[in-house]
Amino acid sequence: MQRRQGRVNAGLLLLLYQISQIGLQNIPSVTLGVLILNVFLFLNPLKPLSEVCISVSEGFHRRDWQRLLLSPIHHADDWHLYYNMVSMLWKGIMLERKLGSTWFAYIIVVFSVLVGVVYMVLEFLLVKILDDPSYAFNCAVGFSGVLFALKVLNNYYNPGRVSSVLGFRIPSKYACWAELVAIHLISPGTSFAGHLAGILVGLMYTMGPLRKVMKACAGGFPSFTDPARPRDYYYSEYSGYGGHQYGTPGSYYDYTGGLSEEEQLERAVLNSLRERGSAGATHRNERRPYGFWFPPEQHSEEEIRRQRLRRFERC
Repeated sequence: MQRRQGRVNAGLLLLLYQISQIGLQNIPSVTLGVLILNVFLFLNPLKPLSEVCISVSEGFHRRDWQRLLLSPIHHADDWHLYYNMVSMLWKGIMLERKLGSTWFAYIIVVFSVLVGVVYMVLEFLLVKILDDPSYAFNCAVGFSGVLFALKVLNNYYNPGRVSSVLGFRIPSKYACWAELVAIHLISPGTSFAGHLAGILVGLMYTMGPLRKVMKACAGGFPSFTDPARPRDYYYSEYSGYGGHQYGTPGSYYDYTGGLSEEEQLERAVLNSLRERGSAGATHRNERRPYGFWFPPEQHSEEEIRRQRLRRFERC
């Protein structure tokens, strides 16, 4: 294990600041663990990047399979780490509270390995189709492939949303494809095949056999949550859908107020700060859920009557 030396890592400092503003208590355990692991390995990489990155040459020809696990959790620089982990922070909060920590951890591990496998398959196909052996030596690191897969899952579990990509409003089911092209145009040095591999793995889970295979493999472990009926800690109390705890969102605006991912994260930070400032508020000003502010629930007349009686008793 080697320690990074040299300059101050502005991206890392900004990431830690973002985490502190949201609050550790608001970040589910697996999501927080992924953040900590990636930050730790950024500061103390197990090996040089050239020995952990994944490629056809290193992973397949030389049978260095450990790279499938090492490449997603190592990053090229502090800004690479920052952008990936801020994205992980938002997606992790949404999905882990939707699926449960055990199943979400299972997804992270499986996706990390499969993204590397699909990436090598794509690069191998490029070698054969274009007759260009240089693609076999394209070596990739970073968590972004897994994040693209998680984005596909998030769109699957929260349909009907709209995302903003370069200022254009695009239905979320197409947003990952738009982002794939946009990121490659803005930053040509990124791995197009790595990001595409993430999308394909996400589609294998939502539209292909992967989810069933994972459920079959986890059948002997009762602690695993069946993703067909995810535990919706995040939405069930505030959705106003008559207590349907496992219902899908009726509209993007019901949960996000029409905000993009970046705007939602900014709103999450502001809400967290406001909640801390109002910690001493009375019961009437109940603490709002982390992240976004939803319309208040519609109570029945009987519930309103009971609330009035409780308020009278407190007086």
